[in-house]
Amino acid sequence: MLEKIPFNRPAYIKKAEVYLQQALQSGHLAGDGNFTKQSTALLEKMIGVKKALLTTNCTHALEMAAILLDLKEGDEVILPSFTFVSTVNAIVLRGAKPVFIDIRPDTLNFDENQLEKLITPKTRAIFVVHYGGVACEMDSINQISAKNNIPVVEDNAHGLFASYKGKNLGTLGVLATQSFHETKNISTGEGGALFINDPSLEERAEIIREKGTNRSRFFRGQVDKYTWVDIGSSYLPSEITAAVLLAQLESGEQIQAKRNQIWNTYHTQLADWSARNGVRLPFVPAECSHPSHLYYLLMPNLDARTRFIACMKSKNILCVFHYLPLHLSDMGLKFGGKQGDCPVTEDVSDRLVRLPLFYDLTEQELERVIDAIKSFSP
Repeated sequence: MLEKIPFNRPAYIKKAEVYLQQALQSGHLAGDGNFTKQSTALLEKMIGVKKALLTTNCTHALEMAAILLDLKEGDEVILPSFTFVSTVNAIVLRGAKPVFIDIRPDTLNFDENQLEKLITPKTRAIFVVHYGGVACEMDSINQISAKNNIPVVEDNAHGLFASYKGKNLGTLGVLATQSFHETKNISTGEGGALFINDPSLEERAEIIREKGTNRSRFFRGQVDKYTWVDIGSSYLPSEITAAVLLAQLESGEQIQAKRNQIWNTYHTQLADWSARNGVRLPFVPAECSHPSHLYYLLMPNLDARTRFIACMKSKNILCVFHYLPLHLSDMGLKFGGKQGDCPVTEDVSDRLVRLPLFYDLTEQELERVIDAIKSFSP
């Protein structure tokens, strides 16, 4: 039997072993040590963000964003239905109501053309998701947000190192969240970051991350003792996580180069096959650069996708679908979601399938995946 090709495998960077050993020998394994400081400084430099705070995961970064925006019961937040559950959980944990917006059929991103009609006097935030690391139409979204004085949060879990009109994703909202989950280009297993582009939120963000205390100010010598001053939780990752992150970030260029090569090979090699079989490939607008986070196929229908995944599995290749519409989930229905609210989301969710894409996917494995795809007829 052919060796299994997984959907994902985190990038192995040997330097991480050295950094882990140093962290373990340092005597400081809790957060905000040397590796946390180095990783944070490098992130800020690479992205051009005013302030970055490492978090235990992207979910916690989203929760921090919701707290910083003072979301509460009676508030409404607009977000796409086509996203991971962490985006909406951060909102409902504060008592706010999610208002789901549909996605564009080309980029599968938040449809900015539907935004204004969803805004009400209760709207307190707009959460955008850059699907696959391809940017939303941020000029239009930020224009509408400015006109209505509603802050924008970028869920940039997919979009590290991507850009929109020359500006890095993560710098285009008041706040942005980042993921370093094992499925992401830069991975620590679990991990994340909050990017803060409004300086007025920096100090409170530190307090929230440190269990509601002003501990960070104490360590900078700004106060002679620290105490409980606000709500918060334990969102600070350990030095173990930060050590792995530093090694990954320092190898970011080589990781990205390999992923770009794989993405481009799929896109070139599958063009003719997809055109003949009514399968749509990813679309990237000219003003966007993307990080080759994922590569998907949009099959003609649900039956074709089901048969495709089974066909690939029979060849020991794992392909997977992605998000189910949040507005049609059990919780989404409780918030008033119903069939037909987000028709593009409902359609895409049934047809999308993701292909294996990871740093150490070999040329032979990539060729095997492409050959298997070309043998399939929808």
